[in-house]
Amino acid sequence: MKPFIIGVAGGSGSGKSTVTEQIVHAVGEENVTVFIQDNFYLDRSHLSMEERNRVNFDHPAALDWDLMTKLLQDLENGVPVEMPQYDFKTHTRSKETKLVVPAKIIVVEGIFGLYSDEMCKQMALRIFVDTAGDIRLMRRLKRDISERNRTLDSVIEQYSKFVRPMYKKFVEPTKQVAHIIIPHGSNKAALEMIVSRIHTVLNGHKINLDDDLFFEEE
Repeated sequence: MKPFIIGVAGGSGSGKSTVTEQIVHAVGEENVTVFIQDNFYLDRSHLSMEERNRVNFDHPAALDWDLMTKLLQDLENGVPVEMPQYDFKTHTRSKETKLVVPAKIIVVEGIFGLYSDEMCKQMALRIFVDTAGDIRLMRRLKRDISERNRTLDSVIEQYSKFVRPMYKKFVEPTKQVAHIIIPHGSNKAALEMIVSRIHTVLNGHKINLDDDLFFEEE
């Protein structure tokens, strides 16, 4: 049986990683392979740091789609892959890779998780995490300053110049192809439904996702 592939998309700071972590926790690490799109940013080592800082990393063209598509197909076909590793402090791809092996469940996580038509066709369940822009900005500020050595001014400038307009143009429209839209980040009702569907698959039963679902937080 081929893996059950789940796409988890949403803006930067929306809570995609939290949703993915909750899925992994609920169904067991041994049953899940996490395919993180952030690993597939194109290498910028040939550019100066000043030039790297001017790159629009929130545009789909910033990602290596050919490699991403190939590795996901390999995993779907049961073939282990060498996952690239990306350094956000230097905007370069590491020389080291990480061995990733297939599992019954594959979660594709990233802001462009539902952007590729080809990858969407591989997904049995497509999730969009829909969180207010001010909350996403606050989370991004905290992460980029503490983890990526960015300044407050640089984060705000990047958000205003790239993150917000690219979200409106490329990320938000992908809600249209989602089976499930989770508002306000993660909520208990949505996760219970998602995990229930996954357990149904693991138990060998088919599920019907013809109707889009929208979860309201109580």
